[in-house]
Amino acid sequence: MNTFLGILIPFLGTTLGACCVFFMRRSLGERVQRMLTGFAAGVMSAAAVFSMLLPAMRQKAGGWLTVTLGFALGAAMIAGVDAFLGRTQRLQGVSASAKRRLMMYAAITLHNIPEGMAVGLAFALAGVEGGFAGAAVLALGIGVQNLPEGLAVALPFRAGGMSRGRSFALGALSGAVEPVFGMLAALAAGMMQGALPGMMAFCAGAMMQVVFAEMAPQAAKSRVGLFALMTGYALMMALDLALG
Repeated sequence: MNTFLGILIPFLGTTLGACCVFFMRRSLGERVQRMLTGFAAGVMSAAAVFSMLLPAMRQKAGGWLTVTLGFALGAAMIAGVDAFLGRTQRLQGVSASAKRRLMMYAAITLHNIPEGMAVGLAFALAGVEGGFAGAAVLALGIGVQNLPEGLAVALPFRAGGMSRGRSFALGALSGAVEPVFGMLAALAAGMMQGALPGMMAFCAGAMMQVVFAEMAPQAAKSRVGLFALMTGYALMMALDLALG
């Protein structure tokens, strides 16, 4: 029961972050959309470095080769998906902004999987070692870090004209994988612990590919977009360093 309640904390953070869409107008100008894209890009790139790559290197099963291969495979997977969606976009008339939102959503959802696993493993090991305080602190820290991530997922959908309810639901659902994989990791702690560094690096590569190929170029078209990108990066970096 402690493990189940603990792995719900990160999901709650993502859900609370997505609530911001209820305070946004439906129609947003191009300047605001670039600002939101830049903010999301900053949050994602900082999360990839400070929440994924650096912790992967610190894992016993990690190492430069594991992290490098995982990162490259994650980037290659997103590049392949991007090429497929680009062909679909031309054939079916899907807008470039819709494709960009889909790529961002997939990358952040992937990134939430190893975070959920890390929390599940922490509670599983705490049960063996007889203390849950450290696991609870980790879950709370990831939950706070997920606030801007939920925000970064939901805002672009709202900016694209989607209703508040649907934008919120998509933002919240991006974090629903965390309790699922957290419980799986807790039930199979040994096997999951060995796979965690490679999976974290894989998700970091996927996120950075989306940022560099899809989001940062869009944000860089205006100064406000670049400022929002750096603001999002600084905010996520501060949260990761303060709570890590």
